[in-house]
Amino acid sequence: MAEFTMELNDEQKEVRDWLHGFAADVIRPAAAEWDEREETPWPVIQEAAKVGIYSLDFYAQQYFDPTGLGIPMAMEELFWGDAGIALSIVGTGLAAVGVLANGTEEQIGTWIPQMYGDTNDVKVAAFCSSEPDAGSDVAAMRTRAVYDEAKDEWVINGTKTWATNGGIANVHVVVAVVDPELGSKGHASFIIPPGTPGLSQGQKFKKHGIRASHTAEVVLENARVPGSCLLGGKEKLDERLARTREKTKAGGGERVKNAAMATFEASRPAVGAMAVGTARAAYEVALDYAKTREQFGRPIIDNQGIAFQLADMRTQIDAARLLVWRASWMAVNGRPFTAAEGSMSKLFASETAKQVTAQAIQILGGNGYTREYPVERMHRDSAIYTIFEGTSEVQRLVIARTLSGMPIR
Repeated sequence: MAEFTMELNDEQKEVRDWLHGFAADVIRPAAAEWDEREETPWPVIQEAAKVGIYSLDFYAQQYFDPTGLGIPMAMEELFWGDAGIALSIVGTGLAAVGVLANGTEEQIGTWIPQMYGDTNDVKVAAFCSSEPDAGSDVAAMRTRAVYDEAKDEWVINGTKTWATNGGIANVHVVVAVVDPELGSKGHASFIIPPGTPGLSQGQKFKKHGIRASHTAEVVLENARVPGSCLLGGKEKLDERLARTREKTKAGGGERVKNAAMATFEASRPAVGAMAVGTARAAYEVALDYAKTREQFGRPIIDNQGIAFQLADMRTQIDAARLLVWRASWMAVNGRPFTAAEGSMSKLFASETAKQVTAQAIQILGGNGYTREYPVERMHRDSAIYTIFEGTSEVQRLVIARTLSGMPIR
């Protein structure tokens, strides 16, 4: 087990500087254009693939970093460049985590490479959990998967929403109900292979922020997938469902994570790192502006009202990063989140991003409110962190339940 440290080793520093260079030289110059276009920045993803950032190998190296700092370090640097483009680059990772968290070794080896494609023909993947009537309330999920034993196929029907890369993905990972009587414990995850009949893109959303990232509905109408596309396999699913039914009959609770929650729990510190990157970017713009902008014959940072804001901004950013690093280290080293440390990191970092980007606009004044400066875009982008992969309210609920042991509602 790696010891927890706040110091990156030489290899990690080299990777960090490499990512920072890509974010500064490739992502940032393209950020405003793709935000305005509200389209997937395929050329930037292609460039990321060419240098090795958008690849299975790169994410595997960071994911299996024994210190746990590989993924949060990478997310912070890429999202420092631009949140919308960075999410287009890393969005496939959520689907990959869904397979890693729930799949067999054979499924991992088969499907994750197909999520990325290659440098000549990049692909993306989508993780589909939320529904029009089931966001935070995963027990309200209606997408249904029914097993056709005669053909060894699963027939899936339903509509997913808020899916990053939904409809344009090469591979979709879909969470569906297999046993409605068991509520959220009756869910399972499925791979929807490329070209599966019955899968189509629904509405594409025009969003407040992260506009370079494609977000859409995914509609499944009698979509048939082979039995081998059930993540984890049917034997494992049957055992889990049987165990849950027995516990339910006996009146006991069965602490089994459903498929969507297993994915979100693994990715929450990474989302916190994304928020840290956006907050840091806005802080740096505000700091540079405050040192060069003069009013009444002196730089505005010479006023305590500005200087103290910047001090608070930097303090919050560093505190958020430490919570993210702690949760990431715990996850990689098998330490249980006994105080919901993963949710803590996501909650604090996401709220910090919203606050810091708003303060950056205030420091820049009228300039901050225009699209001539990037803090306006960063503030719009930051709003998503308190919403996706569990709202701030859900994170507080998870933390409170974990600390108290009570079914707080």
